[in-house]
Amino acid sequence: MLIRGERAIQQGSGLRPQTSRCVVIGAGIVGLCVADALLDRGFEVIVLERDQVLGEGCSYGNGGIVVPSHFVPLASPDAVRAGLKMLLDSSSPFGIRGVFSLETLSFLYKFVRAATPARVAQASPLLMDLNLASRGLYQDLITKFDARVGFEQRGLLMLCSTEAGLVGEQHLAEDAEKLGLKVEILDKQGIRQLESEMEINAMGGVFFHDDAHLTPPAFMQALLKQVETKGGQIRTGAEVSGFLVENEAIKSVVLGQEKLEADEVVLCAGVWSGHLARMLNLKMPLLAGKGYGFTLADAPKPKHPAISVESRIAVTPMLDGLRFVGTLELGPNDHSISPKRLAAMKRNITSFYPDIKPKDDLQVWSGLRPCTPDGLPYLGRSEELSNLVIAAGHAMMGMSLGPITGKLVSEIIAGDKPSFDLALLSPDRYD
Repeated sequence: MLIRGERAIQQGSGLRPQTSRCVVIGAGIVGLCVADALLDRGFEVIVLERDQVLGEGCSYGNGGIVVPSHFVPLASPDAVRAGLKMLLDSSSPFGIRGVFSLETLSFLYKFVRAATPARVAQASPLLMDLNLASRGLYQDLITKFDARVGFEQRGLLMLCSTEAGLVGEQHLAEDAEKLGLKVEILDKQGIRQLESEMEINAMGGVFFHDDAHLTPPAFMQALLKQVETKGGQIRTGAEVSGFLVENEAIKSVVLGQEKLEADEVVLCAGVWSGHLARMLNLKMPLLAGKGYGFTLADAPKPKHPAISVESRIAVTPMLDGLRFVGTLELGPNDHSISPKRLAAMKRNITSFYPDIKPKDDLQVWSGLRPCTPDGLPYLGRSEELSNLVIAAGHAMMGMSLGPITGKLVSEIIAGDKPSFDLALLSPDRYD
């Protein structure tokens, strides 16, 4: 047996058994959707989650919006231009921590190289179609739940406070219409008619009819219950320490002293997926994109979810109140909160919604979104390891793309042709 770091590589011979046991690493939205879809196909499923208690990760604290409107990948020319401007302001919604580390510099280099008009044009139809398909699967899933999860297709309002912001959103609306989405460009009066019961300070905006929203904690609890009812095993506090690899396939997932045998392994551990990929000598760059959020239980609720274009704050009416999520801080895996960014976030909320004034003693959540250099998730079977499927790097669209990701992973493992061409999402694209 040859051991490299925490990876164990065992030489030997023997045929793989017929696939039956799938080990899914990660119990976030992607992991549970994968488990649910695999259980429907008759596989034995064991889900491993490193956290002792479920309920604190990005799958629970996000903005809960299903976004066909977000068809432009994070790596785009506009994002590069806006990001460079924001870096000069420590209170802006974007920042980079650990910028001089080799990992971060390599990520940024790849990000800029991917941020081309041609790449955006190539990826946009796929992202939109995946989000639309996921919205349909959400509608199917919630009919099976004996619980309210707050799912509604009420659209998404992009609010602009500047002329430049509005012009940019109008251009995006034109592209959206070409792709088949239904959009409306609104002036102040149009916003007032759409949100007649709430004062909103914006010079204009764009309303995307095809988006939907839900309450993430309620949905995750219902999905977890469904996975367990179908026979799926959920093991919390199960941190992966290595892998036993034989004949270019993962034979076992190592959990301390335990070796858990697997016929198929699905890597969908959020921001920790990059660390686990390195254990397997795979090149799959990922960087944490930290976001902040909080929920106001007693705030007045708008009828529709919204995003403030300039300050990049998502506002979503949920079952338990009104949720606000914002900021993107690229860097190491830590949950620290910048007082300057949080204070700016609160000010920007009040500037758009004068009736909402977040207090100082809020319970603020921070979460680490797994970001890829080109803004597209990793989704597909590894070329290096025959029984490894990777579903990671969904950044801010994990909640939106969870159900379609689960379906696609189940198709791959079952040997079916995937419902979408996944060439752009290959997990081996940085080899």
